[in-house]
Amino acid sequence: MIQKILLADSGTGNSEEMLKQLLEIPALKQASISILHVVPGQISPEQLTQKWEEGGKLLATAVQSLKLDPTKVSTILRQGDPKTVVCQVAEEINTDLIIMGSRGLKRLQSILQNSVSQYVFQLSSKPMLLVRDDIYVKRLNRIMVALDKSEAAQEALKQAIALARDISGGQLLLAHVTSGPAASNPEEDPILQAAAKTARQQGIEVKLFTASSNKAGEAICAIAAEANADLLILGSPDRRPTIAKGLPDLDRLLGGSISDYVRVYADCPVLLTRTAA
Repeated sequence: MIQKILLADSGTGNSEEMLKQLLEIPALKQASISILHVVPGQISPEQLTQKWEEGGKLLATAVQSLKLDPTKVSTILRQGDPKTVVCQVAEEINTDLIIMGSRGLKRLQSILQNSVSQYVFQLSSKPMLLVRDDIYVKRLNRIMVALDKSEAAQEALKQAIALARDISGGQLLLAHVTSGPAASNPEEDPILQAAAKTARQQGIEVKLFTASSNKAGEAICAIAAEANADLLILGSPDRRPTIAKGLPDLDRLLGGSISDYVRVYADCPVLLTRTAA
């Protein structure tokens, strides 16, 4: 259940619009909202004063634009490295969801260009909703979840059902991509059967998709585009190294994880749920 939401607001992108759409879902209307803006740390005193004033105005404008209940919203203005501050604040307030904008940089680009969203995605243990700057945020109606046998996928399914059952006329899109032969009739896919049964028992309209591909990320993005998904939910285990939780796991950053691919190429916002690695 999402009861606390942290919006990391840089003043650009579509993260505010994404929050607006989420708050149209009845179950989330009572969620408490924290809006964070980070002022750069390595600047002169004169620039700091200016940036601090700009940050305060940005937060005030965000609260007004989002039309939030004053009793349910708090604003946080911090100075420092945005990457580490977002992670710190997420832990401090024990948020249930981080919403962030994303430039959609590929893995190596994100490292070289000091991507905030990629760093937080790598090191935070909290679920994240990434909203690419170049996509159009739509009213949430068709929610897609990518499934397999993993615990992470089951966590994603739980979140998808929790959202979809509260959307009038909403539809849950269940997708299973396998490297072996795919069931010709998605209703006969065992993984989809179980998930569909659970969703239908809660009165949710369900549509099923299967695909056979050795490139699961590409297949998931293709299904999301074909189904015109408004939100894609994907299970993503806590990726932090077990020995050095404070350092990026470069092997995984440079590797070919499905969630890395989907966060860059999906044509809709991507919610990455979390489970322990």
